Amino acid sequence: MVRTPLTPWERRRGEQLGALLRAARGERSMVEVAATAGLSAETLRKIETGRAPTPAFFTIAALANALGLTLDALATASVEGLDDGMDQPMSA
Repeated sequence: MVRTPLTPWERRRGEQLGALLRAARGERSMVEVAATAGLSAETLRKIETGRAPTPAFFTIAALANALGLTLDALATASVEGLDDGMDQPMSA
């Protein structure tokens, strides 16, 4: 199965999500947060750096729980400021 390439908007959204998670982590180590969420530190590193711009729902849910964030807050903040003319995915 061939994966459809991500649009620039989707890549930017992933980068923004990673920055949000990194900021929420604050002084906590990547290893500590990843372990609390039940993930590897490398998975968290990829998400935070935007190299994994579309992480699985349950991965984000676990991170949100570990960081004391709501999924609503993450979803809203991940797309703030991204409607600057970039091609957005079609709504489902």
